[in-house]
Amino acid sequence: MWLFVAVLSAFFAGVTSILAKCGIRKTDSDVATALRTVVVLFFAWIMVFLAGSWEMITAISAKSLLFLVLSGAATGASWICYFKALSIGDVNKVVPVDKSSTVLSVLLAIFLFGETGHLAVKLTGTVFLAAGIYLMVEKKPGAEKEKGNKWFLYAALSAVFAALTSILAKIGITGVESNLGTAIRTVVVLVMAWMMVFMKGKQSQIREIDRKEMAYIAFSGLATGASWLCYYYAIQNGIVSVVVPIDKASIVITVIFSYFVFGEKLSRKALAGLLLMLFGTLVMAIGA
Repeated sequence: MWLFVAVLSAFFAGVTSILAKCGIRKTDSDVATALRTVVVLFFAWIMVFLAGSWEMITAISAKSLLFLVLSGAATGASWICYFKALSIGDVNKVVPVDKSSTVLSVLLAIFLFGETGHLAVKLTGTVFLAAGIYLMVEKKPGAEKEKGNKWFLYAALSAVFAALTSILAKIGITGVESNLGTAIRTVVVLVMAWMMVFMKGKQSQIREIDRKEMAYIAFSGLATGASWLCYYYAIQNGIVSVVVPIDKASIVITVIFSYFVFGEKLSRKALAGLLLMLFGTLVMAIGA
């Protein structure tokens, strides 16, 4: 069951990217992220009440609550570092460093949780994932010029925080209903997202958002909420080192939708990378 739910998480995550792209053509990405998180939070707590798990909040141990908060903070920190890196570095160099979080998550899960079952298969799948990520990232025309080497620090921190998100969530969600755990994490992410908006003085832009883009942002938030709920259910009940790469396979869904919605095509090199990522994911899923 958790394997199927992990696949659903990847599907919703892939759809999220398409909807988000439609919603930020004119809207600032920080503002869109903050608004989208509001929708995610609303959706998450609705699921909590529908599941009847809201009464369990008083039974959450201090340790679980701490790690859930830390997981949410890691998610927010990853976003902040990622966009900072993109603002001062070459996209072609920032993205592969950030995507290395998949490899970090798998390795951390093996060492911290002792997920050594089918270890050779997992490591093989990880190698294919890393190779695929490298090939998928291509230099786009007009890519930003790097300004010094600070971009690498921010990109590396983004990857580390993204990897820590999964690890911390696995610890924090133990003994906690997955919907409730997701809702608590989202509160932390919401606070960090709006802090970024107010710190950069972008709150006035909210009134200027196009209604059509606002709708896309809202639907993107619903897709994000569905993806997170599926993801943390899979994290709680499954194997982290398998769930994470399956979730990252959302890029396949994104590529398919991008082709039909935006007419974007892959080069042979990028297609080879995509196939390697998909093969690596399948290897790890079958090995589970």
